[in-house]
Amino acid sequence: MCYCFGYSHEDIEHDVMAHAGTSTILERIMAEKKSGGCSCAQKHPLGR
Repeated sequence: MCYCFGYSHEDIEHDVMAHAGTSTILERIMAEKKSGGCSCAQKHPLGR
């Protein structure tokens, strides 16, 4: 589950199946984290 961008486990699983085993969602999340666009510490229930 991605609390910052609202993706569920199912969203990511469907994305992997639709893109031959690669998650474009994961790529987008990683790019956002690198650019500082992540707020996991505030949105994730465990603060991560």
